This record gives sequence, structure tokens and C-alpha cells, in this order.
Amino acid sequence: MIDTVLFDLDGTIIDTNELIITTFLHVIQKNQLRPHTREEIIPYMGMTLEHQLQVFSGREEVADLVADYRKYNRERHDELVGEFPYVKEVLGKLHDRGITLGVVTTKIRETAMLALERFGLLEYMQAIVTVEDVEHPKPHPEPILTALEQLKASPDRTLMVGDSAADLQCAHAAGVLSAGVAWSLKGVEELQKYEPDFILKDMTDLYGVLGWEPVNP
Repeated sequence: MIDTVLFDLDGTIIDTNELIITTFLHVIQKNQLRPHTREEIIPYMGMTLEHQLQVFSGREEVADLVADYRKYNRERHDELVGEFPYVKEVLGKLHDRGITLGVVTTKIRETAMLALERFGLLEYMQAIVTVEDVEHPKPHPEPILTALEQLKASPDRTLMVGDSAADLQCAHAAGVLSAGVAWSLKGVEELQKYEPDFILKDMTDLYGVLGWEPVNP
């Protein structure tokens, strides 16, 4: 029986897709890097910011690009982030029924908290593990293992929900169940390559995964 559900943040419970892509395109143009299309950016979403910028720039040292990214991302944050259907309602019902909830993200804490607070999700989360809280980010198991330790949760009763290969690989490595989300920009076919235990067509599918009777969102 699943009693703990961990969520990725970007592209999973908060629609930051347009914000992320727009910010990368800005940084690439501003710094006169090799042009990248939106389609070239999407496969790398879910990895650490530093890794993505290393790929897009061909450089090892990217501190200046990271600074540019975070400045622009913060300036456009409230304008470009959005909600996914049923997320707030479903998380509220899970919380009310005693399911332990947490976030495991490659974002820094400042922007993770900003997004969670903006859409009223912070109150449901009993653990928030960011890239600043671990030595090895996703797809390494450390982020999920850190959340399990904080929550005193059992791996065999924990589900990780995410929109990227890194989320699913992290879940497998940590020994927890995994669910890919069909609204991922990467597409269901790509996620299925990483053998998730479940695919969620929308967030209400979590009710069935938990063995509950259908609940109106």
C-alpha cells in the first residue's frame, strides 16, 4: 500500500515549461551561443541547470550563464508559470486522507518555494528536497533517499511522480515505485523507455494507483 507520494516540480505539478524554454532561449541569444530550437531544449529538461547549460554552450564553466538564467527566470516567473489540471484538488485530497507528500526537484530552494507558494501547494508538502540539499542530483538516488529519510518513509510504500527520464531513473535507483505523467513535453513513448510502474493521464489517475474509488476532482 502506497502511503507516501513524492513529486517532481517542473513540468509535473507546476507548468513551468514555457518559463524554462523561454529562459534558455534568452540566455542562448544573449550570450551568442549556438542557436537551439525548443525541440532541442526539451530532452534535457529535468537535468540540473548547470548540466543543461554545459550542453547548450559546449563549455565546462557556466557560472555566468547560470546567473543570467536565474535573473531572467525570476523576472518572468509569475508571468509564465501556470497550473496543470486537477493538481491542487488531488494533492489536497491526498493530504486530507493522510498520504505523506513531498517534492524532489533539481531546482534551487528559492524558486521551488516561490512556485509552490504561488499555487497554494506548499502547505501539503512535508519534505522539499532541492538540488542544494544533495551532493548528487537526479538521476542519482540520493534526492529520493534524502526525502525518504526526512519523512521516515518506506521505499516499498513510496511513489515518485515525474515528467522526465531523470525522475524515473532516480526512482528505480532508490527502490521506490514510479509514475510518469502523460502531460510531459517529452511524450509518453519516451517515458515508457524507462519502465515506469504507472502512467498518469491526468493527476486524478493517482486515485486508482492508490486503490481508491474514483473521486470527483
